[in-house]
Amino acid sequence: MHRILLIEDNEMNRDMLSRRLMKKGYGIFMAVDGEKGVELALSLKPDLILMDMSLPVLDGWVATRRIKANPDTHHIPVIALTAHAMGEDRQRAMEAGCDDYDTKPIELARLLLKIASFLGET
Repeated sequence: MHRILLIEDNEMNRDMLSRRLMKKGYGIFMAVDGEKGVELALSLKPDLILMDMSLPVLDGWVATRRIKANPDTHHIPVIALTAHAMGEDRQRAMEAGCDDYDTKPIELARLLLKIASFLGET
């Protein structure tokens, strides 16, 4: 079973996305702020990280940079999740080290395709 770390501060988004991903057979771990997300990434070494970019404590930009700077976690794919749909936001996410980018509200079918691609399921 692939393990996904969902770093999301919004309870409704976290609940909806985690339930849908668990139904698809993924093991889900969650953090509600960027600092806890970095800690969990280092301890769990998940197969993939879904990173909200607007987080308390450490935002998603800084959290991603820390995860990607660590030799133990730099290989983990990070998909940015953000309500900001501007082209410069996508560029900023990629510059922070994200491997892909998706907008909120989440279009589950599209996100599942991205997840499957990173996890070698396609």
